[in-house]
Amino acid sequence: MGKIRITAHIAIDESEIKESFVLAAGPGGQNVNKVASAVQLRFDVGRSPSLLEPVRQRLAALVGHRLTKDGVLVLMGRQFRDQIRNRAEVRERLVSLIRAAAVTPKKRRPTKPPRAAKEKRLQHKKKHAELKRARAKPHGD
Repeated sequence: MGKIRITAHIAIDESEIKESFVLAAGPGGQNVNKVASAVQLRFDVGRSPSLLEPVRQRLAALVGHRLTKDGVLVLMGRQFRDQIRNRAEVRERLVSLIRAAAVTPKKRRPTKPPRAAKEKRLQHKKKHAELKRARAKPHGD
């Protein structure tokens, strides 16, 4: 079996992916009832030796409900009428998910608003308050 190249540093072995073919609903006419064209791809995120721990954690957070309790990612492909295209589409989705998880998010550096921005905000508040005060009915003495 070969390897599927994800990034320059990540490649997953084909043996880590389990595919099963099932009957698909949708377009295809009578062919739908007799040909298993839908693909169910399973990839064990929790036990994959190809993924580093930070990538594994980001992938688990990214896929959400598609991850089973055992840490297995399940992707379904039934968009096309033929098995080959569904299989290619599901594998491409897996690759794009792992690529997205491989990108380390930039750390946010907290900043302070500049003094000019604070002064502008306070001036706007004063102007708005004065406008509302001018609209109010005069109090009777």
